[in-house]
Amino acid sequence: MAVYTEVAAQEAGALMQQLGLGELRTLQGCAGGIENTNYFVTTELAGQSRELVLTLFERLSLVQLPFYLRLMKHLAQHDVPVPEPSANQQGDLVFEFKGKPTAVVERLRGASELKPGTQHCALVGAMLARMHLAGRDFDLQQPNLRGLAWWEETVPVVLPYLSASQATLIQSELAYQVHVARDAHYSALPRGPIHADLFRDNVMFERVGGELRLTGFFDFYFAGVDNWLFDIAVCLNDWCVEPLTGAHQSGLCESFLGAYQDLRPLRSAERRLLPALLRAAALRFWISRLWDLHLPRQASVLKPHDPAQFERILRQRVAHPLRLATMAEMA
Repeated sequence: MAVYTEVAAQEAGALMQQLGLGELRTLQGCAGGIENTNYFVTTELAGQSRELVLTLFERLSLVQLPFYLRLMKHLAQHDVPVPEPSANQQGDLVFEFKGKPTAVVERLRGASELKPGTQHCALVGAMLARMHLAGRDFDLQQPNLRGLAWWEETVPVVLPYLSASQATLIQSELAYQVHVARDAHYSALPRGPIHADLFRDNVMFERVGGELRLTGFFDFYFAGVDNWLFDIAVCLNDWCVEPLTGAHQSGLCESFLGAYQDLRPLRSAERRLLPALLRAAALRFWISRLWDLHLPRQASVLKPHDPAQFERILRQRVAHPLRLATMAEMA
């Protein structure tokens, strides 16, 4: 999250009234993330306080956005905890505000867990499987906009900022992923809507009576239709690695995959291609972080992410592929 477009309290208050969300009580710009302008909003309606997130989209268009908001609505209706979008008087989930496409969604309870344990990973794995299964009958189609075509377009842009060894790695890995995408097994991977960015800071937890609960997934604005295995790989590269080295943590991975497969067992093609997709997911975020670091946009609140983290993870995934024997034992 970041702030590129300044919103005054009076403007936000008028919008909340138009949406029937009550009187504005607080408005706070959000740091963290880099794509859109985000504010945390508190309103009061009929004596009840509501916690909301106001998002002004800086890159996505009014044409693209209905996919994300309708997907969130669809998942909420299928008991997957996601932020519920608020519609305007015309029933639109996305509308124009200050010249930008805009949405207002419920703010989830709880907090993110930046040092997850096996229980956190199991809860995320199970909920991701539920999300994939719930999305099977979602009727909109939109590709993963940060997929292979975007990697091919963006690698030449970031190459001038890399050392010789980094340039060799990024170009060789891109060539490898192009080869993987031509594999018949790759074409056979099950597909549907994916989150594509389900990092630790996009999941919320809370404890109720001593019991740990997952209260929701959020920030769906990189979602698209792609193979489910890529979504799994994105998670494993964030939830189940040692942050400083990028090394695989087997206990966390087994918890995540075991819980996922309790609801949706991986197919043989998925088990075969998971090592390659783990490399693909690392490459995707290394490229995007290089792009955001070296070609930044101005924002009043912005914390860019370190691209070196995913360079380390990619090197680990190339040198030490995830052992398929371990996965086979879970199937």
